[in-house]
Amino acid sequence: MKHFHDWGTALRYALAAMFLLTASAHFSHMRADLVRMVPPAFPNPELLVTLTGIAEILGAVGLLIPRFARAAAWGLTLLLLAILPANVYAAQHQLSLNGSPVTELFPRALEQALFLTATLTCALRAGPSRHGSLVVRDPVPAGVHGVCVPTSDEHS
Repeated sequence: MKHFHDWGTALRYALAAMFLLTASAHFSHMRADLVRMVPPAFPNPELLVTLTGIAEILGAVGLLIPRFARAAAWGLTLLLLAILPANVYAAQHQLSLNGSPVTELFPRALEQALFLTATLTCALRAGPSRHGSLVVRDPVPAGVHGVCVPTSDEHS
């Protein structure tokens, strides 16, 4: 498939799929579980769950559009940091998600670090060109595509 011509593009698509999947929980039968995950110190958990779900959808769509991929990756990085307290709270209070216990804190922290690494990779390695497409900031050896860099055939 021409859309997966390099691992950077594949990473953007994989992140988009993951964020669309997690966003769907914000508007499904799992919504009540997500609302319970919001620490009591935060106001209006229902609204926060709605806003984070919308942010995940917008970020996922942004990752799929080369012109917006860098900004989307930065936004999703910030979102992952913003929702970390909910994940910590859920693990510490042994809450459930869709009838199953949430992931324990240490494995969840590792998972979160992996997602942060992926979003940061896309955010840091690509930058806008004068024409609005993405370019690699540092040199890439001939024949090797950089992270989050569309080639001219991706636009066709």
